[in-house]
Amino acid sequence: MHYLRISDQPIEVGELYEKLVAPEYGGIDMFVGTVRQWTGPVETKEIEYSAYHPMAERQLEKLAEPIEAAGGRVVVAHRTGRLKLTDIAVFVGVAAPHRAEAFEWCRYIIDTLKQEVPIWKKEYDTDKVRWGN
Repeated sequence: MHYLRISDQPIEVGELYEKLVAPEYGGIDMFVGTVRQWTGPVETKEIEYSAYHPMAERQLEKLAEPIEAAGGRVVVAHRTGRLKLTDIAVFVGVAAPHRAEAFEWCRYIIDTLKQEVPIWKKEYDTDKVRWGN
């Protein structure tokens, strides 16, 4: 059963990893996204994440359901609020019977989450404030 969370609480990777471990899974793939200092020439000081929770939770459910119907397990946690450099912003984990599926599904979730789930970031850079997702 999937675990999906959007919260202002810190993300604990070890706890989320434990939700993926089960005897039926031979592959676990995880992506951990942190707040980075540099995006090309732009220097970031901190990021503030916000979300439209009801819709974001529904979108995450839509991402998880077909993967779980195909025999995988999905764990997603995304932070909201102000994050400092190196703070964990997002965790995506997928457990699958085989590694190829785990890799494919994990990448699909993080890429689709960035495009479709209503979570926004306000970047406080050294020169100005930028909005993105």
